[in-house]
Amino acid sequence: MSKKQSKQSGVPSEEFVQLFTRAQRPLYLFILAQVGRVDAAEEILQETNLIIWAKSNQYQPNTNFAAWIRQIATYEILKSRQKYKRDKLKFSDEFINSIAEEAANRSVDQDRQQAALQICLEKLQQEDRELIQQRYRPGISGNELASELGRPRNSVYQSLGRIRRALLECVTRQLATGT
Repeated sequence: MSKKQSKQSGVPSEEFVQLFTRAQRPLYLFILAQVGRVDAAEEILQETNLIIWAKSNQYQPNTNFAAWIRQIATYEILKSRQKYKRDKLKFSDEFINSIAEEAANRSVDQDRQQAALQICLEKLQQEDRELIQQRYRPGISGNELASELGRPRNSVYQSLGRIRRALLECVTRQLATGT
């Protein structure tokens, strides 16, 4: 089934599902930062996800997915606040909006940092890139990696330290130049 067909049939595209899945943790943190209670954040996240999924055909590919879902979440947060007006702890709409704006700004910064990191990873020598990818694959420790590579632990740690420093310098340069 093509992407167009999936849109027409009401089934979200593969791209949408990937964006949706990757956005769950940042979206939850965005909501939690505004409501301050885990139980409320989880409930709002579920409601937000239902709306995002229902409106999946309204998402325009190649636009800012994170901004789109944060806007939906902001409306759900405001709805939730109306529902629980009797709570002892109440925040003004101005405060909620300022927190939402700050969280959105941080998310944009994180998106820029992630993009810069991706560019810098591509600039690494293949051997260095593979070492970093191996180190950060789920469930592996530095000791296990050294053992797998048949290298002394200290040697692996020194290599990783050198690569991390190079990545940090590259990301800093990328962010400074705005690319």
